[in-house]
Amino acid sequence: MSQSYNRGLVEDFGRWKEFSAGMWAWIFHKFTGWVLIGYLFTHIAVLSTSIGGAQGETTMVDGEAVNVYTATLQGLEGLFLVRLLEVGLLAVAVFHILNGIRLLMVDLGVGLEAQDKSFYASLVLTGAITVASVPTFLAGVSL
Repeated sequence: MSQSYNRGLVEDFGRWKEFSAGMWAWIFHKFTGWVLIGYLFTHIAVLSTSIGGAQGETTMVDGEAVNVYTATLQGLEGLFLVRLLEVGLLAVAVFHILNGIRLLMVDLGVGLEAQDKSFYASLVLTGAITVASVPTFLAGVSL
């Protein structure tokens, strides 16, 4: 006869405390992967404006005719929110890359006993790279 286990309810938010570093690494890796897929579609949508720009379509910006693609990019890059989202995109991409390298090493059998430490190291390195890049991303944007 099979045994049944009480795994708790999905709504039991106290279970989050029981997650190990490996579970958090899995959750973050899946989340960052989905964010990157979402960004890919957004990126394609913005780049699709270059089709009109290549055909010579223009729009009026400050009384001057400007290429549609150039106007789109200048409009987006001038927004503080877009710059902030770019910093977030960098953080997501860096973590996904570093965690992917960590997973590759685990699959190859390297560092199996230090998986938790390598996960925490990837988080710290992601944070350091992201914080160091903030001045570059926010340069030239007025709040």
